[in-house]
Amino acid sequence: MVALLFLALAAQHPDTTAPEVWAPHRVYDARHNRFSDFETLATEAARADVVILGEHHDDAGTHRMELALLQAVARRRANVVLALEMFERDVQPILDQYLAGAIAEEAFLKASRPWPNYASDYRPLIEFAKVHHWKVVAGNVPREMARAVAAGGLEAVSRLGDSTRAWAAAAFGCPTDDDYFKRFGQAMAEHPMGAGGPTVENMYRSQCVKDETMAESIVRARRDANAPLVIQYNGDFHSDFGEGTAERVRRQLRHENVLIISAIPVPTLESVEAKPLRKQGDWLLFTLGPKP
Repeated sequence: MVALLFLALAAQHPDTTAPEVWAPHRVYDARHNRFSDFETLATEAARADVVILGEHHDDAGTHRMELALLQAVARRRANVVLALEMFERDVQPILDQYLAGAIAEEAFLKASRPWPNYASDYRPLIEFAKVHHWKVVAGNVPREMARAVAAGGLEAVSRLGDSTRAWAAAAFGCPTDDDYFKRFGQAMAEHPMGAGGPTVENMYRSQCVKDETMAESIVRARRDANAPLVIQYNGDFHSDFGEGTAERVRRQLRHENVLIISAIPVPTLESVEAKPLRKQGDWLLFTLGPKP
């Protein structure tokens, strides 16, 4: 019987003062085509080498379950690195200083360009990692670099100085004849840029630079001497269907266990149709989103 898990648990991890967090959800094991439960998903995640969870950035239920996943993994193992799309490589020193307690949160936020929903959605993740002494990887390319590629193509990266060039991946593979490019083009068609804006091809190259940079950041963290579990949170387009960042990580870590989770907000949990969506990830995490 599938359990719908709600805000019910108040037990505390011995190393943190934050209570366990849950949101209404259902879990589907796409590899075995069956509904499962969150604790089974957490066990699988803790056994993996890399976990990549694709989110809808504005879904509160997903963000609560992202924290719940960190809490569940922390009960099972200690050697974990959290990697985030939401912070960019050039702010890594600031992030490290904050995690080490060397600077106050106000200074950290002033210098790190947090997303507008940081306080409600990503701060709990950072604070949890801080309490547990986990490294947090600012894995994304700086947004100005991504904008430059969208405007002028990959040549914008080659014109950068050596120190700035290191903020992006060392190499880019951006084919335009695969399913990922087709899916990207379809998404852009639903949100046209207007006359005079970036071309779809250059927007895709900008996406590709982000994917390559985040993948390189994940692989570097995984190849650390302690070989930690790396848990990456990013927008779902970067990892759904095993494409984007996920494909690049799997290609570079071909002999390691890379687990893809797709978080999917739905208006009701009682009648979820999971099978048609099973190719989106190894696990599907349905959360109760706003009703249409």
